[in-house]
Amino acid sequence: MIKKIDHIAIAVHNLESALETFSNVLGCAPGAIRIEEVASEKVRVAFITLGESKIELLEPLNDESPIAKFLAKNGEGMHHIALATDDIEEERERLASLNINPLGPPKEGAGGKKIMFLHPKETNRVLLEFAQKQH
Repeated sequence: MIKKIDHIAIAVHNLESALETFSNVLGCAPGAIRIEEVASEKVRVAFITLGESKIELLEPLNDESPIAKFLAKNGEGMHHIALATDDIEEERERLASLNINPLGPPKEGAGGKKIMFLHPKETNRVLLEFAQKQH
């Protein structure tokens, strides 16, 4: 079952510059920001907490990163919406019963969460991510 919007992700060229902009716009304290690197996705990530949700800023680590390819094609901007779930495998089965197929099997993402994506062709041109906290 989908519980809430976990985060909205924005692809950026420069994480520090984007963090300064978003910190100022959102008026958030430095403690509301967590930065990490996700080597498997070739991305550096900053999460800015806003109540129960987050803004995720994504900076590519190299030109082979999916985010680098996204930026080259689309420029900076919204990349995906992540939906929180308690059971990603249950969601995968539910979606399969509706003939909606994820881009691949669930894998580990930022924050140690288990994630999977749905192709924008399946969801009205919006990349959707399902995210499950690991216990």
